[in-house]
Amino acid sequence: MKIAIIGAGICGLYLAWKLAEKGEEVTVFEKREKIGKEACSGLFSERILEFIPESQKLIQNQIDSVLIHFPKKTIKIRFPKRFFVMSHFELDNLVANLSQKAGAEIILGYNVPRNVLGMFQERFEKIIGCDGSNSVVRENLGLPTPDYRLAIQGFIPKSDNSNFVETWPTKSGFIWKIPRGKEIAEGSTFISHSRFAREVEYGIIDKPKEAKLLLEEFLRKNNLSLEKINSAFVPQGLIIPENPRITLCGDAAGLTKPWSGGGVIWGLMAAGLLLKNFPDFLKYKKTVENFFSTKILFSKMATRLVYFLGFKTPWLLPKEFKIEGDFLI
Repeated sequence: MKIAIIGAGICGLYLAWKLAEKGEEVTVFEKREKIGKEACSGLFSERILEFIPESQKLIQNQIDSVLIHFPKKTIKIRFPKRFFVMSHFELDNLVANLSQKAGAEIILGYNVPRNVLGMFQERFEKIIGCDGSNSVVRENLGLPTPDYRLAIQGFIPKSDNSNFVETWPTKSGFIWKIPRGKEIAEGSTFISHSRFAREVEYGIIDKPKEAKLLLEEFLRKNNLSLEKINSAFVPQGLIIPENPRITLCGDAAGLTKPWSGGGVIWGLMAAGLLLKNFPDFLKYKKTVENFFSTKILFSKMATRLVYFLGFKTPWLLPKEFKIEGDFLI
């Protein structure tokens, strides 16, 4: 079966890899001239190894908990599963190589035209839109636009292998600090080859009109100056078409976690469901919606409750508790 995947992000590349392994004829179209997402914190739960075992070699640091600093109280959330800090750029390139070895073709520098669906349906039996938050495929299908927040990240050249992330909640998001680890001697369990090693990352996710000002105010108060600043829009709102030949996956489908905006693990979970139901895109739609709808609702409700308590009645929050991180970060 001839399959077109629009977008060479992590979901598109993973699907290309696994579909090519099944013997499908897969072509990936990417508008950029190179593989690799740079505007991403690269903080993934250890579930990443279930999907991409080869990513073990990309681990820079491991995270066991997050500190949430409300104005009058700091709470600590522990995770039953560890989180790993990796370079999303290197992860994408790793999976791109795996997909090509499996037989998938990747075409770079291909600016997908607005009439992509009519043209591609003549050449391909199935089309999968993995083309990010501003998906051309989603737009062509006439589907609604998801809500957006703006994520901004930057780096400080400083070695830090702490095992916890810090966050400072804002009204509609949060500011974060992620220790990206340090260079680790050959022979250690976790060996970093990343160009992001020896750095501490700061960032924010919030409403597009407010994110930049809030981050700048935080940096001024803490006398911090960031380098290599990147930004990206983060979608929220599960959108899957009811179409037997065309579907969406990952950010193109608005599939991100309501609090953190993280989308890699959820996107790979959705990709797994697509592979399980392939080539039935209608069954995939039903399965994904059944699987994620309650998780999205629960995550939204939990976030609102914790934020309300944290800002209004912080004494009601426990100082420490455990939660499933894949539905938070």
